[in-house]
Amino acid sequence: MKLIQKNKGGIVLIKKINFKLTSVFIAALFMFSLVIPFSFTSVFAYMPKEADVFYFNDFHGAVENGGGNAGIVKFAGEIKKLTADNPNSIVLSGGDMFQGSAPSNLTHGAIVNEMLKEIGLTASSVGNHEFDWGVDVIPTWASEGGYEFLASNIYDKTTGQPVTWAKPYMIEEVGGIKIGIIGLATPETAYKTAAENVANIEFKNPSESAKEWAVKLKDGSLEETVDVVIALTHLGAFQDKDGNITGEAAELAEIDGLSVDAILAAHTHQKVVGEVNEIPILESYYNGRIIGQLHIAENEGGTFSITATNNYLYEYDANGSKVSIEGLVDDANTQAIYDDYMEKLSGTLNEILGTTDKELSHDKTTGLSILGEWTTKVMAEETDSQIGITNGGGLRRSLLKGDITMGDMYEVMPFDNTLVTMKLKGSDLKRVLENGILNDSIGWVQFYGVKVYYDKTAEAGERITAMVLSDGTKVDMDKKYTVVTNDFMFGGGDNYDFTGAEDVVNTYIPIRDNLADKVREVKNVSFEYEELLIDGELPEEVEATEAEDLPETGSSVDMNVLGGAGLIIVILGLTYVVIEKKKKTA
Repeated sequence: MKLIQKNKGGIVLIKKINFKLTSVFIAALFMFSLVIPFSFTSVFAYMPKEADVFYFNDFHGAVENGGGNAGIVKFAGEIKKLTADNPNSIVLSGGDMFQGSAPSNLTHGAIVNEMLKEIGLTASSVGNHEFDWGVDVIPTWASEGGYEFLASNIYDKTTGQPVTWAKPYMIEEVGGIKIGIIGLATPETAYKTAAENVANIEFKNPSESAKEWAVKLKDGSLEETVDVVIALTHLGAFQDKDGNITGEAAELAEIDGLSVDAILAAHTHQKVVGEVNEIPILESYYNGRIIGQLHIAENEGGTFSITATNNYLYEYDANGSKVSIEGLVDDANTQAIYDDYMEKLSGTLNEILGTTDKELSHDKTTGLSILGEWTTKVMAEETDSQIGITNGGGLRRSLLKGDITMGDMYEVMPFDNTLVTMKLKGSDLKRVLENGILNDSIGWVQFYGVKVYYDKTAEAGERITAMVLSDGTKVDMDKKYTVVTNDFMFGGGDNYDFTGAEDVVNTYIPIRDNLADKVREVKNVSFEYEELLIDGELPEEVEATEAEDLPETGSSVDMNVLGGAGLIIVILGLTYVVIEKKKKTA
């Protein structure tokens, strides 16, 4: 006897069964039914359907193994292991897959895309960093990688229609379960990538798009009706210690009549597993450190339940240290891909530029960093500007003590931003810096050349209490100062507003190259952190010193500058008048 099961791939032979043993089993089952009545139909008719969705988000080109990252070889190995153990499964991504490391950036994501093809990625939402090298590369990734980009809320401003390089949804039948997948991008993309790359694109309300397509997928108005709907998004989520979930993904779940059964979140690089309005929400950290999983199971009544979990690719020991991930499975095919690309890139990546005698640490969520100060100081020196400014999110990792390679510089600053110089009034400078103080959405602004005093209890936009230049002069709200920033920020990135800027020049000097050249020049980076961002008021003694020693042009204090010379001029003038009067009298 042959027991067969109909699967997605067709009729599959499961097992050969001995006919005599089978006959004995059926006879025994019949005798048992005489004692305890039951229905053969009820036993064999109900076979619940099951399927798994394996998920990752914000991979950010994490090609190499180390520092908590599995790297593409081990990541692919683990994905393949999970899908082999769970044949009724698909793999999805939450976007931001390519930008972030030297091997990925130097190949414009090609090395990562080959890994995505190897693991059989089905679909991805569109992350804000998918636009970093322009729109044209997005459909190329999809066609070469064998997957789809999904985005129901990205529209072409010229046509007024959805973009042609992404589908609003797709339907996948997995283990007999029809799964509708709706793609959603974060509206933050409009200002969290280079402005010129999305100038012709509109990011519509994700909640409205999700509700529209979820209803269509379930009411039969499309080509087929689905069993469950998953929102595959690049919407952010946060989860506190009590399990409460907030952010864009949570706001989506709160929409009445949404008809979405699960939400896959991304963008904020968080570990999120929970529910909002009984809708599972899952976000799986970043850099491939976690593989998320949605287990979909059919209930006896024909409904479906979804369970969300995060599978960690590393763990912490009792001391809080990361346990080695060397035990993860290597994928031979991806290893060959890795070796080929890394051999070609080795000359560039391994160039030692110089050293640093201390770690130049950076965390955009904790304030002004030593790396941020050093970076903006180099920017200011390169352009002979008084003040250098960059966004905290543009620096992606710390520079560790020891050798600094070109590969390190690509990881510190993976974006191809350029130096932009200008003249900016003090009031405009204040507005710019205000945007990056206590801003949870984008992190802290990084700068050099000015000391900023602020009040953390004040309202956003009104926190700065005083600004003092490096030479000790207080920033005048009406005076113009020379400033350098990056083209991303100047173009409105992270909602920075440089309105009022004059004599603007994009130097087209890549900031990464500028930093690399500085390391080559000095050989060893020895930089001391300065307290340039201070919670509090400008000290009275500083104000008094400025008023006495550094007077503003045109003020009443200007006469003091003349000192004794002014008095001598006055005396000589009076003497001249007296002498002339005596001459006339004589």
